[in-house]
Parts: sequence; structure tokens; C-alpha cells
Amino acid sequence: MAQAKSEAGASALSLPDGLSVQGLVDIYVTMVLVRTLDERVWMMNRQGKAALVASCQGHEAAQLGSVWALRQHTADQFYFTYYRDMAVLMAQGLSALDIMLGYLAKAGEPLSDARQFPLHGASLRHRIMNLSNVVGTHVPHAVGWALACKLRGLPTVVATYFGDGATSQGDIHEAMNFASVHQLPVLFLCENNKYAISVPLSAQMRVGSVAERAAAYSMPGVTVDGTDVLAVYRATAEAAKRAASGGGPSLLEFDVERYLPHTSDDDDTVYRDKSEIEKARQRDPLKALQELLLESGLMTEAQDQEHRRAAKAEVDAATEAGEAASYPTTDDFAKHVYAPEESD
Repeated sequence: MAQAKSEAGASALSLPDGLSVQGLVDIYVTMVLVRTLDERVWMMNRQGKAALVASCQGHEAAQLGSVWALRQHTADQFYFTYYRDMAVLMAQGLSALDIMLGYLAKAGEPLSDARQFPLHGASLRHRIMNLSNVVGTHVPHAVGWALACKLRGLPTVVATYFGDGATSQGDIHEAMNFASVHQLPVLFLCENNKYAISVPLSAQMRVGSVAERAAAYSMPGVTVDGTDVLAVYRATAEAAKRAASGGGPSLLEFDVERYLPHTSDDDDTVYRDKSEIEKARQRDPLKALQELLLESGLMTEAQDQEHRRAAKAEVDAATEAGEAASYPTTDDFAKHVYAPEESD
């Protein structure tokens, strides 16, 4: 009976091509873990334990839906992320402990061994690159990676993520122009939360949307509800298939919300009304996916509670292990700065 109800629910949902019921549940489980961890590191910042946090709350569906679509519709993927992309990193295999080590600046953090800001660095094993938190500079690097893959005949599609504020940087426009001229397999994924730190979208640009800018570079530009994981998946899948088949780049603008200050060092009460934040929280991707799974019969209340218990247990364990871990020593400070000397 339960299986029949699940199959009926899946049929009613009309899941996009390549996304199974289990895949949608897996996205939800990951989203619960990401949200639980994000809330924990924010709390630890307030306790003076984590120095700087840029929350991804409200962005999770945009990040996870796009990663799942790229996996299903391309032979190989590589990700150039920015500082708010915790969900992308965890979808690519970083654990709660890996992330926690970064926020606590402890040894063993996999991206930079805690030598950079949290969520910064690179892991070729996880197909992730984020060189710095200088806004927009990673996007030309992503285009360069896509060019190298094309020249080498590799089937890689590159995804590069950035916020709406980054689209006012010259790096973004140069990167999109170059990618279009050379028809490179790269997706430009803008997580538009309507604020460049404290500057609202209306003061950033005169065009009606970020997606409209794609027309200047003769590439598709689409605005998507970034809190709807199925809408994100469908739009990303279409762009990914286009890129993989030699059709060139696309610009996807994910309309998301930012519930918390720009970072833990920001005071958003100076420029945001409390009612605006309360309205934004009504577009919660986690709640939307939870309700979708429950109402369609693809998840029970008991299963949901178990997912949340498991996430809390994993984050609790990561917190304990992270606090007990050692700080990096100075012995290998230059390990990733200079190439090792060759022996005679």
C-alpha cells in the first residue's frame, strides 16, 4: 500500500527527466543536513567559536537542484563556487566535519587545511575550486577551465556560482563574453538574493533582471524560482544538456532569499525592514520541499523526523570532533604555496 501511494505521488508530481523519487528524497536529506549545520555554525559564531559565517539559508534548493541536474545530464562536472555555497560543497561529498573544521580553522580541513576563509580553497577529488572571496574573480577562472576541457576533448561541463552583486563586476561580463565567443561548456549560475551586501538590486542595475544580460552575449538567460528545487533542476538540466552537446553557455538566475545578514559581521537591521525578512522566510526551500514530499506521500512524518534526528546527530558529532581537533602547525605552512623541490 505504501509503495502504491509513493508511486501515485511520484506520478502526480511529474518528476523531471533523470530525477527519481529516491533522488528527490536524497536532495531533501542533504538539505536538512545543510540547514542544520548552517544554523549550528551561525550559533557558534555568536559564541565566539567561528570567526566568520556567510549563511546559505534560503539558497539550498538553487544549489542542490543544480548539482543533481548536472550529475544526471552531463558525463563530467566541475564546480567553481563562491563563499555562500555550503550546499554545493556538501552535495559534492564534503562532510559536516569537513565544513566544521573550516569554520573552526582546524587542521585537516580539506580545501585549504584551514589556511583560507571557510569554504575557500580547492579539492580536485571533489571537483571543486574556489580560489578566494574576492567577488567575481573565480568566474573567468571557470571559463578558463571550460576552455581547457574543450581543447583537450574532455566531456566536462563547468558550473560557476555567484551572487547578484557579482554581476556588477567586470570579471563576470568578460567571462560571459569569452565563453559565448568560444561556445564553451559553462553554466553561469547567479544566486540572486536581491542584496549586494547592503545594496538592493534596484540600486545595482537598471535592467529588470540579471537574466536579461545574457542577450548581450547571445546566450540563453532564464530566471528561475530558486526556492523550487524541481524548477531549478529542470532549468539546469536543459542548460547542462545544451552545454554538453556543444551548444555553448547559459546564464541561469535563481531567485532566492537571504534570511540572515550578509555575513556574521554585518548588521542588516540598518538596511532591511523586519517585515521584509519575515516575508522572505515564507519562501523557505526546505519547508517547500518538506511539504511537497509529505503531501505527495513520498515521505512520512516519521521518516521526516528521522532525517532531522540523523542530521542533528551528525552535526553534533562534527561539532564535538571539530572543537577537539588541533590547529594547523607552522611546519607545513608553505606546502601548497611552493612546488616541492625535486631530488637529484
